[in-house]
Amino acid sequence: MANSSRSSGYALSIAIIGGLFFIFGFITWLNGTLIPFLKLACSLTTDAQALLVTAAFYMAYFFLALPSSLIIERTGFKNGMSLGLAIMAFGALLFIPAALYRTFSIFLTGLFVQGMGLSLLQTASNPYVCAIGPIESAASRISIMGICNKVAGAISPLVLGALVLHGANEIEMKITTTTDLVMRENLLQELAQRIIVPYAVIAFALLFLAILIRYSPLQDIEEEEEVVTNSAQKTSIFQFPYLFLGAICLFLYVGVEVMAGDVITIYGKAIGLSLDETKNLTSLTLRAMVVGYIIGIFLIPKYLKQEKALTICAILGVLFVTLAYFTEAKTSIIFVALLGLANSLMWPAIFPLAIDGVGKFTKVGSAILIMGISGGAVIPQVYAVAATYLSPQPAFALIVIPCYAYILFYAVKGNRIGKHT
Repeated sequence: MANSSRSSGYALSIAIIGGLFFIFGFITWLNGTLIPFLKLACSLTTDAQALLVTAAFYMAYFFLALPSSLIIERTGFKNGMSLGLAIMAFGALLFIPAALYRTFSIFLTGLFVQGMGLSLLQTASNPYVCAIGPIESAASRISIMGICNKVAGAISPLVLGALVLHGANEIEMKITTTTDLVMRENLLQELAQRIIVPYAVIAFALLFLAILIRYSPLQDIEEEEEVVTNSAQKTSIFQFPYLFLGAICLFLYVGVEVMAGDVITIYGKAIGLSLDETKNLTSLTLRAMVVGYIIGIFLIPKYLKQEKALTICAILGVLFVTLAYFTEAKTSIIFVALLGLANSLMWPAIFPLAIDGVGKFTKVGSAILIMGISGGAVIPQVYAVAATYLSPQPAFALIVIPCYAYILFYAVKGNRIGKHT
């Protein structure tokens, strides 16, 4: 009976956290559609300005990850997750005045606040997934979470794109060709206000979920369960070099994930695709990621160790970027989208490899790793600068290939530096 109860509790925990990862994905991968939408609606003149969407969203992780660990120390995992959802709801509500006044800075503030909430959620949920079962199978559990995340991510740009970018080419042509300033302003205002209803619905759903999580039977992880033999003699988080190398690895990984998932829309436009053709490219990348996650569930750890999976994915990343560089237009886009497959098992492998054995430092270690998500803010901006001097394809390859090279290093050697078994 006890085993049955424990099994039931484990399944319920997986289901609840899976629902949260669905929310992560739905909110995070709306950015791919928001980039071209806000560039048009807010009359932005450069790609670098449009990519402030990802910068505002992902930089929140850098600033809020460590404070999030302190909050979770006080609230526990479950209440921390509930608070994170409530903060995200507030960020979604900020889109309403942003759209009414067509003010890009308010949009960016809303995105930063959403990133704050997600930072709290991620800091709580990722170590939770690692801790509720054997560390050797953590990549498999995170792969399940990844499917929830990326299925939502594949859906969200399709939904938002259909609502806010319907007839995008026609609208863009009218806006760019009209000489009547009043008519142009009305067109832009009408376009901007398309975002109000979707984000009002998102805010309500997030608040509802915050209440559900708060009163759910989700169990907190007790401190003694986090402490493991490896960390018994450690006195500082700085005694785990593989953790910090893992944070760098996550920084670069999230950067290339955003390049493949969000920047693909700008990349596609730059190599000659229309706005109608590019608005759903994020969904294509995420479908490739889902395929990778499914493969991971079946192969890890029974047939494939986490380190080996990460090695294979890094090599695939280099291969697909190289092929994207040497091909043209739609073929190049296919290889960029296939980076979703290469990226799919990276987070599921990197996070447990980096957090393994930190024991009593799990919360702060998780926060340090979550800070690495800020790579999604920095790497696209580096690309935007490079693309002003180079054409899109060489700029993409120049930025992304070194990232995969470091990930390969971490898979082969970096994850073992300073780790005692």
